[in-house]
This record gives sequence, C-alpha cells and structure tokens, in this order.
Amino acid sequence: MPPDLYKHPGDSSLASQRLLDSHMSSYLSKICIALTANALFSSAVAAAPVNPGGAPPAQKDAVSPLRICAAKKEPPFSLEDSSGYENKIAVVLADAVNRKPQFIWSDKPAIYLVRDFLDKKLCDVVIGLDTGDSRVLTSRPYFRSGYVFVTRTDRNLTLHSWSDPALKSLGHIAVSFGSPSEIMLKEIGLYEDDMAYLYSLVNFRSPRNQYTQVEPSRMISEVLSGNADLAVAFAPEIARYVKSSTVPLTMTLIDDDAVRSDGEKIAQRYDQSIGVRRDDQVLLDELNEGLLRATPKIDEILASEGIPVSPVSQ
Repeated sequence: MPPDLYKHPGDSSLASQRLLDSHMSSYLSKICIALTANALFSSAVAAAPVNPGGAPPAQKDAVSPLRICAAKKEPPFSLEDSSGYENKIAVVLADAVNRKPQFIWSDKPAIYLVRDFLDKKLCDVVIGLDTGDSRVLTSRPYFRSGYVFVTRTDRNLTLHSWSDPALKSLGHIAVSFGSPSEIMLKEIGLYEDDMAYLYSLVNFRSPRNQYTQVEPSRMISEVLSGNADLAVAFAPEIARYVKSSTVPLTMTLIDDDAVRSDGEKIAQRYDQSIGVRRDDQVLLDELNEGLLRATPKIDEILASEGIPVSPVSQ
C-alpha cells in the first residue's frame, strides 16, 4: 500500500592556556585573551544558521535526511530500485521540504512497516497510509482513489456497483484476501463458489496466521488469460498493469454505495496520507507544508501511473 542514522556536530572547546615564565606572563595573558575572544567569535559565526530573512536553508546537506520506511519488493508501490510510485512520491516530498530522501529498506511486506520500522524509530515516514490510520499521525490527504472493477474490454461488461445483478452471472472473480472486495464477494453470495479458485492463486497457502496475498499483477493476468471474468482491487495496486497491458482492459471505479446485510457501509474509496509516529507533530507539520508545494508533481506521478482519482474527502 507499499523508508541512516545521523547526528548534529557537537561544540568544540579551547585548550586551557599555561602561563609562561613570570617575565612574559602579563604580555602573554593579554595575547591569550585576545585570541580566545577572536576564536569564540569565529565559532559563533560558523555555528550560526545562514537563514537570511527567514528563508528555507539553501543546502540540503545542512538538514537531516528524510528517512523513509519502504518495502524492497511491494510492486507497484515500492521496489528497491525506487521505481515504485510511492518511492517517487517520497523523493518529490523530500525535495519539497528541502531534505535528501533516505530509504530504509525492509525485506518484509509493507504491512509491517509501522510496527517493525516506524515505531522502532528506524525510519520516520511511511508513504501511502489511509488517512486517519490510528497507528500513526496522518498528513493531509494528497489523493483519493478506490476499488475498481477490471475486465477485458472485448467482454463489453458495464459494471459500476456491487449491487449490479450482472455480477452473479460471471465466472471467477479475483480479489485480495482481507479486502473490502472479499467482504462484498461474501455478501453477494459468490465467495463459496470462488474460494478454491482464489486459494489456487496463492498455491493454496492459507492466509490464517501468515501473510498471504494475491499479487496485483497476477489478478490482471488472470483476467487477460480468461481464467477470471473480473478482477476487483484497489486502483493504485493494479493501475500500472492495466495501463501496460497489450490487450485492452476496462477499469471502472466502483460506486461508493456498498453495504453489508446488517446495514454497515463497506467503503470503496479511500484518502491517502503520509504517516509519522504519533509523537512527531513537528515532522507532520513540516510534511503538510511540503505536500502543498509537492502537489503538482505528485499529481503527475499518479497520472503517469494511470491511477484514477477523485476529490479528497477532507
């Protein structure tokens, strides 16, 4: 949904002066006092921040890097070669706050970044969390997207909502485990017939007590091959594969009207934010200002990725 250590230089101190013989003591004392005063003045000038008129520092080396928590292999969000779209957003954001981006890479899936990296202060920022995620402080949302239906264009299917009766006439439907799509597949009574197929996409590994997920690219390949009539996924995780497909695909944002049988709303659209530790309000304020400056470039990244967006709700 898919991130070293630094320190500031310490102060230097002057070596104590020894008196020379008594015939020179008065003269040399005056010299030492003059030299000491000059050294202290020079040190103060060197240590003072160069920030005329309150302008942001011009040199990125003068401030600490922006330490970004990131998964090494979580396409299309994050990849170790920084080709993930969230990696690109992180670089743009770091530039907007005049810091160097410094990725702290994890071999684990991105769902563990907050617990195992951010909370342990190994890094300071997580890109692409749902706005309001209770584990962290979240920034102002920088985009909003949602779950989509993906079909082969030559099927001429026009699906917009989970309430569409046409869904019940389809064959296999590829969804992610634990997602709103899986919930709604159960709600409309299609999960039992589809369950064996879904488990085949992960070599029948159970998602219980271990992280198991259908690769986004696999869901699209299933639609392309005809093994699935429909894929349902969060648009940012599959837009890259839809866009790059040589076979025309139709990707449609799902209407945000899904409800369970008990009346509870199952959201289909989500604002996306940057996450920081819950005690790091200073950094959050800095990032919020940076997001305002970075918005045009972030929008370009999202458009290049092919991610459908809608107005943020907050």
